[in-house]
Amino acid sequence: MAAHLSSGRVNLTALREAGRRELREFLDKCAGSKAIVWDEYLTGPFGLIAQYSLLKEHEVEKMFTLKPGRLPQADVRNIIFFVRPRLELMDIITDNVRREDRGRSPQRDFHILFVPRRSLLCEQWLKEQGVLGSFIHREQYSLDLIPFDGDLLSMESESAFKHVANMMIRMKREFPGSQNSIFPVFDTLLLLDRNVDLLTPLATQLTYEGLIDEIYGIQNTYVKLPPEKFAPKKQGEGGKDLPTEPKKLQLNSAEELYAEIRDKNFNAVGSVLSKKAKIISAAFEERHHAKTVGEIKQFVSQLPHMQAARSSLANHTSIAELIKDITTSEDFFDNLTVEQEFMSGIDTDKVNNYIEDCIAQKHSLIKILRLVCLQSVCNNGLKQKVLDHYKREILQTYGYEHILTLNNLEKAGLLKLQTGGRNNYPTIRKTLRLWMDDVNEQNPNDISYVYSGYAPLSVRLAQLLARPGWRSIEEVLKMLPGPHFEERQQLPTGLQKKRQHGENRVTLVFFLGGVTYAEIAALRFLSQMEDGGTEYVIATTKLINGTTWIKSLMEKLEPAPF
Repeated sequence: MAAHLSSGRVNLTALREAGRRELREFLDKCAGSKAIVWDEYLTGPFGLIAQYSLLKEHEVEKMFTLKPGRLPQADVRNIIFFVRPRLELMDIITDNVRREDRGRSPQRDFHILFVPRRSLLCEQWLKEQGVLGSFIHREQYSLDLIPFDGDLLSMESESAFKHVANMMIRMKREFPGSQNSIFPVFDTLLLLDRNVDLLTPLATQLTYEGLIDEIYGIQNTYVKLPPEKFAPKKQGEGGKDLPTEPKKLQLNSAEELYAEIRDKNFNAVGSVLSKKAKIISAAFEERHHAKTVGEIKQFVSQLPHMQAARSSLANHTSIAELIKDITTSEDFFDNLTVEQEFMSGIDTDKVNNYIEDCIAQKHSLIKILRLVCLQSVCNNGLKQKVLDHYKREILQTYGYEHILTLNNLEKAGLLKLQTGGRNNYPTIRKTLRLWMDDVNEQNPNDISYVYSGYAPLSVRLAQLLARPGWRSIEEVLKMLPGPHFEERQQLPTGLQKKRQHGENRVTLVFFLGGVTYAEIAALRFLSQMEDGGTEYVIATTKLINGTTWIKSLMEKLEPAPF
């Protein structure tokens, strides 16, 4: 499904502030000292809304992870459970509450905050276990859209294919201020169902941020990296006392250098880091030329910024070295070559030798599934004998329990049999210019730089919607999965924007079912085009890459209980 609606009304900074206000109001209801017991999945998203300092201001003294057994010792008046509405979590909470020492003095009050919705089913379950009455406050915290960056919002919802129209209506209703006094922030809302473009997340992202996510995984703007490259180099000590804990770094546009390189093709990052190193080195050399008191004072005042820039450069040089070790490997090159052959329409209709070799060498199953699904999508399905061959090889090599995973991939449309209809992908590829042979990675002039040749179908649709409009691609839209529709929202005359000369239109692109960092980079590239005329804000149900996406469709089998 692809849909675009004119005019939206969500303010990004207001979102974070509204989230903080709602949290403060709940904490103030629980008078006295507090301990929060966290559903571990929520700690990352909450960290993007409220820092620990805000919780401390409201008398939060301790924080624990939700787990079975007796709650840890804490001399506090209130115990607050922050949890998703899931029955398995209600079992753990029941265990915690039952093990509470009722003879202790003073007694502790229990409260529960469901995120993002209260659940009658969960409350009924707690009632049947005889503990519902232990909770003084039972409320919900609407953690719908989490601001990840100035132009990026995510629901971080595990259930990928979930419609957001009701959520948007509710947010409009719940937001403070009268409807009639809020000027529209967005001119257009483009809803893109992931089913429209199943190809893009399967391909290896080639932007700096995309590769960090592909190789190490970015969780709620944080990445954990191997520590060796980050050890301070001291002369004469060799490899002694190397750190063993992963290096944890936050990645967002608040860091000047990261904002500059995150969306570049990785092949263009080295030259930027090299230039930065020369600039920073020259800036530190200035101290030798500072003679007067005024010059020395000016140098000293600039020192904190220069030291932060040097530290940032050292971190990103180390990350780039780690990534380069992977991208220069033979296996990475071979894998990428096959991906690019499929995306440009080469040999998509027969069993691929490289995939066969990878299965024989027992490479990661997720890598195999990404490649087979990519071939299937680029060929509008596989011939019966090709599909059967791959399935047989996968099941014999990796185990017959994976038949459930293959079934899930078929249901999602990622792996399918080519039926009587012809392969539409070549037509879609040519009409939408999804493959560009003359891609410029250093100074790009097209969105295809994010995959070194392949232009993400999803972003090409957004680009064509802005100019010249979807009427120019009506025939191709019919070939894409699901319906497409357009709807115009009428605004009162007083709220219609009087656009200044040269002022850009603002489009909110909402990806239902997940978005990759490479797609985000491509939309930011369109925002920065001088003659583009449109700025893009991105929202999604989840930030994904090919690995996390395939993982979400893999059947998790519990070991036998004997």
